[in-house]
Amino acid sequence: MPTSNRKKREFLNREDLILDTARGLFLEVGYFELNMDRIAEATEYSKGTIYQHFSCKEEILVALLLQSTLKVESLLQRAATFPGRARERVIAMAEAYELFARLYPYHFKTVSFVQNDVVAAKASAELRQRLEAAQQRSMGIVSGVVRDGVAQGDLVMPPSFSAEELAFGLWAAAFGAYVMIATQVPLGSLGIRNPRYALQCHMQALLDGLGWQPLFKDWDYEHTRQRIRKEIFPQEWRQAGEK
Repeated sequence: MPTSNRKKREFLNREDLILDTARGLFLEVGYFELNMDRIAEATEYSKGTIYQHFSCKEEILVALLLQSTLKVESLLQRAATFPGRARERVIAMAEAYELFARLYPYHFKTVSFVQNDVVAAKASAELRQRLEAAQQRSMGIVSGVVRDGVAQGDLVMPPSFSAEELAFGLWAAAFGAYVMIATQVPLGSLGIRNPRYALQCHMQALLDGLGWQPLFKDWDYEHTRQRIRKEIFPQEWRQAGEK
């Protein structure tokens, strides 16, 4: 293997270690206690080596957010390949996001804590652009399924409502629900026995309210869900079951 390729691989491996270490430290000590000295000590690299990869802790945090966003994007891309009607593929998107929250809990927690303008402003323009592009791609996958529903005649969008806005509503519902699950809000004592099932019902009610065909009462969406798990995400759901 050429020396240049080996050095590049070593550089990327070291960067992955820095990010993994920083994520754990961030979730342990929080934003204000996280610093480059702690990260250097935990990785057993010099602070100068850390600075070869990242200019500040905020740069690291935005890179962590990009990592997580790319994981979501990959799962959504696979969900979009489900061979069903557009509303069924919305179910596949929901399955993808649930898998992200279940399989990558540290990534999910990082997303819920890091995503703010104060952190992003201190990262490089190049890294911010990469993050924004990844977020746009994820939004494009979901809004593309909405447009497919319109094109197939299954959905008539209200004139003042865009595909992106509908995608945002679905995303906000899922993100908010899993934040509450991840932060261990005592949902059971609040009368919410199965928060994931409650989220599914809310999403179906939203889609029914928009008249997106087939309506919940007219289609076996639980069968759709089981197909998605077997055909698109079999390995991931086995891992989720083990967890």
